[in-house]
Amino acid sequence: MRRYIAKRVAHAVFIMWLVATTVFFGLRAIPGGPVRTMLGQEATPEARQALREQLGLNQPLYVQYAEWMVDLVTLDLGRSITTSETVGSAVGAAAPRTLSIALVAVVVGLGIAIPAGVISATNKREPIDYVATVAAFLGLSMPAFFVGILLALVFGVWFNILPVFGYTPLAEGTIPWLKSIILPGIAVGLPYSAVVMRMMRSSLLEVLDEPYMKTALAKGVGSRVRLYKHALQNALIPVVTVAGIQLALVLVGSVTVEIVFGIQGLGRLLVDSMLDRNYPVTQVVILVVAAVLVFTNLIVDLAYTAIDPRIRYGGDEG
Repeated sequence: MRRYIAKRVAHAVFIMWLVATTVFFGLRAIPGGPVRTMLGQEATPEARQALREQLGLNQPLYVQYAEWMVDLVTLDLGRSITTSETVGSAVGAAAPRTLSIALVAVVVGLGIAIPAGVISATNKREPIDYVATVAAFLGLSMPAFFVGILLALVFGVWFNILPVFGYTPLAEGTIPWLKSIILPGIAVGLPYSAVVMRMMRSSLLEVLDEPYMKTALAKGVGSRVRLYKHALQNALIPVVTVAGIQLALVLVGSVTVEIVFGIQGLGRLLVDSMLDRNYPVTQVVILVVAAVLVFTNLIVDLAYTAIDPRIRYGGDEG
């Protein structure tokens, strides 16, 4: 197992290097740049050249790239081009807000998807199955920002029971923090739950039709034991895979939802930095998101062994 983990971590580091390299050269291939954005079209060539030298953009690309790689290794992330704030401070202030929304979204999504998928699968072709299926289709068809607008309208405007703008840090109290992120979290979590619920239903239906499940029924094994001890354990493996992969849906959905609720998270920070051609901030934010996705996939793979002890990696026997 340790050999497999070391191999996967090395692979993850390679992916992160690939992402960093692609982002570095991809941003600089886009027409325009921070100099034009900051000085405008009417700036003199002398002013543009002076700013390029100040920002270090007058150096050859390979020199800039080498410095960027060294900075990453030494965790010197530089400063924002537009505000002179350190990139670490900007990302550090925005990350807890996005991660808070993502945490609520995953909890809400899985809390809805797993029970709904089980109920739907065990009541196949009954009214509750049709209701769950229709609800899943609605969840898939409605983007997170639209769900957020509806939630803000109902709970913030009509009933006025939850805030619909801004973010309250956890340090100011658990209840105020939860109130500020519950609506954004639900808005992102509902589409996420629709995807996971459909996989839970189809996976469980497939397992329930397996010969060993029919054998257990013939032997008189109780329905609860058959469902929770035998069927559900095997059905969860593809569900965990989809749930981990769909974390990208949570992170992407948080971008638009943060705009709807006026939360300055990673999504807003990424959009603003890309519009400003703020290379240092854009690069780091994309790397943070990529790191979450890459290492989540690693955690998902390791979770397989907890769900099904028969699964072993790297030829390990224990």
